[in-house]
Amino acid sequence: MLVALQWAALVAINRLGYAVAEAVRLPLPGNLVGMLLLLALLSAGVVPASWLRPGAPFLTRHLAFFFIPITVGIMRFGALFARSGVAIVVVLVVSAAVGVCASGFTSQALGRPRRQVEVPT
Repeated sequence: MLVALQWAALVAINRLGYAVAEAVRLPLPGNLVGMLLLLALLSAGVVPASWLRPGAPFLTRHLAFFFIPITVGIMRFGALFARSGVAIVVVLVVSAAVGVCASGFTSQALGRPRRQVEVPT
């Protein structure tokens, strides 16, 4: 029952993101706005991570199932892939590499121990 409530909270935040993106006419997808909203709520301590932690492993374990509708939708664009498939693959590989490198450098920078500044007395 607790996991169902956690999922409901995540879905509600996601739907709120869609509503905000549409109401303010943001040039961002609603799911991204929802994730940013969740990040803000977690960072501000409004929603403690412990409230969502038990339900998250199930979602990440079954993440592949969320891509099935996207894959089925892409099948309608066979002619586009036949015409521009190589360019699409190159863009996907390069953008994935840039994303992985940016994430790696960011995590290394944030994970680096900070030097203590000695104050002369």
